[in-house]
Amino acid sequence: MSKPLLLRNRAKIVALVLFLFGIVIITYLNNWWPGIMLVVGVPLAILQYLQGRHYDMGITLFVFLGAWVTVQFDIQWEVFLPVLFAVGGVYIFFREWIESRTAEEEEFEEEKDETEEE
Repeated sequence: MSKPLLLRNRAKIVALVLFLFGIVIITYLNNWWPGIMLVVGVPLAILQYLQGRHYDMGITLFVFLGAWVTVQFDIQWEVFLPVLFAVGGVYIFFREWIESRTAEEEEFEEEKDETEEE
């Protein structure tokens, strides 16, 4: 993970502001579907970018923009949308699996160091 661009709280505020402006726009235009896909996906992706999670941002944009494009341009969604969500789910699963393994190894190293010091 690369270095965050903003502190976590400030990044959340930026994402929340973008989300609220998005709600205002789709309410004014009365374009709830598929506009809600952009309103949810873009602030989430920007939040991940500001926190230095670039791969997560890419997957988020892939899933949410892909769903928006599918609906907006009448692409046959019966195959495409399940693939989008499956790719996102598989990525999240493996990311969490790898991060949890790394955290376990770090905890083991810390415990090992503490026992050696005693």
